[in-house]
Amino acid sequence: MRALLTPGGRAALEAFTRTRPLLGFDFDGTLAPIVGRPAAARMRASTRALLAAVAARYPCIVISGRGRADVAARLTGLRLREVIGNHGAEPSRGARALLEVVAGWRPRLEAALHRYVGVTIEDKGYSLAVHYRHAPHPQRVRAAIRAAGARLGEVRMVGGKRVVNLIPAQAPDKGMALERARVRLGCQTALYVGDDDTDEDVFGLGHPERLLTVRIGSKRASQAEYYLDDQRAIDDLLRLLLDSR
Repeated sequence: MRALLTPGGRAALEAFTRTRPLLGFDFDGTLAPIVGRPAAARMRASTRALLAAVAARYPCIVISGRGRADVAARLTGLRLREVIGNHGAEPSRGARALLEVVAGWRPRLEAALHRYVGVTIEDKGYSLAVHYRHAPHPQRVRAAIRAAGARLGEVRMVGGKRVVNLIPAQAPDKGMALERARVRLGCQTALYVGDDDTDEDVFGLGHPERLLTVRIGSKRASQAEYYLDDQRAIDDLLRLLLDSR
């Protein structure tokens, strides 16, 4: 991974802005700081103002792990081309089948995990997020969540910051969602910024000639090409995008 806010990174970014790029962003940990209560997540006023200006000059989308209605409510007033929820699965052509699969998972997970303190199951319709931020023994609880998830059948489990996401294996992921949006909106290239394990579905797409990937925070195991030092640096990136156009 290379730092984006360097002469080389800035040159690569400027080259992308000379094409017709699609700009894609995760929400939590990317546009908005991570907070103790997910319901309290908000963009800083500076980020919202910068994103509004950027979205007036570039086609922009948000692809979040949150439910689509949830994240869309946090983005009201912004001229975004699309808001995609549930790690790329919402909206989806196979919506009914996905909803039925996830609905059958919840009672089985509740039965398997009810004895663990500090565990909550967030039902987002197309996926479940099992939070264990307040569990006194997080490693033990994480192992129990993964063991319970493995018994559900065709499930994709993706970790995060004290959360395990359970997504139907047949559901579109963030990488698929970004590529479909890029084609649908007639964009030559795409830039995507994310911070978590589900964003690796985009970072691992390859195609550096048409995709520039940026992770919030450097991580050796990540497949992202560039990184920003921390979440606050998203404002620096948005300013650079404005300066380039």
